[in-house]
Amino acid sequence: MTAKAKLFRDHGGHGHAPVTNIELFFDLVFVFAITQLSHTLLHHLGWLGALQTLLLLFAVWWVWIYTTWVANWLDPERANVRLMLIVLMLGGLVLSSSIPGAFGKNGWLFAAAYCSMQIGRSLYMVWVSWGVHPARARSFLRITFWLLLSLPLWVAGACAAPEQRLLFWGAALLIDYSGPALFYPTPILGRSQAGDWDISGAHMAERCALFIIIALGEGVLITGATFAELPQDRLHWFTFAICFLGSAALWWLYFDSGAKRGSERIEASDQAGLIARNAYTYWHIAIVAGLVVSAVADEMLLMHPQGHIEPGLLAVSVGGPLLFLIGNMGFKKATNDRRLPPFSHMIGSALLLAAGAAAWFGHWQPIALGLATFAALVFTAVWEWGSYHGGWQRWAPWIERFDRSK
Repeated sequence: MTAKAKLFRDHGGHGHAPVTNIELFFDLVFVFAITQLSHTLLHHLGWLGALQTLLLLFAVWWVWIYTTWVANWLDPERANVRLMLIVLMLGGLVLSSSIPGAFGKNGWLFAAAYCSMQIGRSLYMVWVSWGVHPARARSFLRITFWLLLSLPLWVAGACAAPEQRLLFWGAALLIDYSGPALFYPTPILGRSQAGDWDISGAHMAERCALFIIIALGEGVLITGATFAELPQDRLHWFTFAICFLGSAALWWLYFDSGAKRGSERIEASDQAGLIARNAYTYWHIAIVAGLVVSAVADEMLLMHPQGHIEPGLLAVSVGGPLLFLIGNMGFKKATNDRRLPPFSHMIGSALLLAAGAAAWFGHWQPIALGLATFAALVFTAVWEWGSYHGGWQRWAPWIERFDRSK
């Protein structure tokens, strides 16, 4: 076995690739990134600020998920791979630090960190795969080609005025996100094949679940840190409980059945790469976005539980859980044989929209809106739990006709 061949994990499509300590260490940078994103949205709460934060989240997620794919193939216990991940951590720390000023004076820093991490990691994979895994080397040549396609737009955006930067970087991310969906069609090299993505499904599922924990943890930390600085009266205690239990409901909706079924499905599938692309690479971005927005909503609700509901508070209070449910619906449909998304999630989404409309037109207090969105999440979680575990067969067997979650 050659020296480069030893850098790869010894697993097939159904092999076990355990998550290593260096991968968990790598994730620490993205704990900081999620914090930066939520604070950026809170300080620029409006349509423009929301679009800018969403674009930055797309970039952060794309760096993390590409690294997860690479760590699925490479063996992080090898010194060369560890050094590569540590270098990427340094780049990720620069990327995360530049988020607050990405649409100001630090635009060039954000673009440089993103592009150097993406292209550098892909070229490293070309080098280690060359002569060992020819198909994988060709795949990363195609990936590098697509990353180079978007590079001029990242550079142009960094040099442009902040108003134009959103358009340049949005176009760059559109190219970057289109690559996997189109199987990276490339001159001379052609397109990648699903068989080229021979990953360990269990590793991909576990890594993405850990990222969801990171995003949920950000919400919990914000809730605790904000509450610690507020008066310890009954109103703030009640608001604190609603915010924390809301995070717990989001955890339940992802981990009670969806994460387990997704892991089992991808681990047993002969098309693990396609499931990883659809369910984990794409649909998880909506789940993470929902958690980031929900963390902002929790902080705003704790700070102002009474008074008039501002448009920004309404948007994040409803939009965060709604994004999460939409992402969860797509994820669960992609890892299940169902023809429709979970009926419980569709009803929960409708309840969230109804709560938002009632709060706005009924001039509710913010705490009432928070309680209503929490109730919608609990209703969704209880409905799905009953469907998945068979609890509705006794009480409401007609539900089975609409929502077969098993």
